[in-house]
Amino acid sequence: MVTVQFNPKTNILESKFEGNVILSEITNYIIATKENKTYPRKLKILTDSSKAIFNFTIEDLAIIVEENYKSLEKYDLIIDAIIIDDPKNTVLSMLYLELAKTNKYKFEIFATKDAAINWLNNF
Repeated sequence: MVTVQFNPKTNILESKFEGNVILSEITNYIIATKENKTYPRKLKILTDSSKAIFNFTIEDLAIIVEENYKSLEKYDLIIDAIIIDDPKNTVLSMLYLELAKTNKYKFEIFATKDAAINWLNNF
């Protein structure tokens, strides 16, 4: 399950991935972010996936990257910090990091919320 809430105090989009997270949930989340005209065009995202099990394949990463590129057309910059504590999720996220490299998208993997927020606040 993917839930999303924009925090106006921090100006950060806070998303949570919990339980089995499938490809369609990720792509729907990216599409909803793309279509939201109220978010800042320099969007900071904090994703907590510490309670998630990514239930998609390495091959599915290409679909996620493609949707992400479409979303980036609507933003000046997206800075995305993800919290991970599962080895499989870490591997998938590291592969995604390599595939999704572009000047308009910054993506980092963190073990703690504090470290992720600190990184986001440096942009």
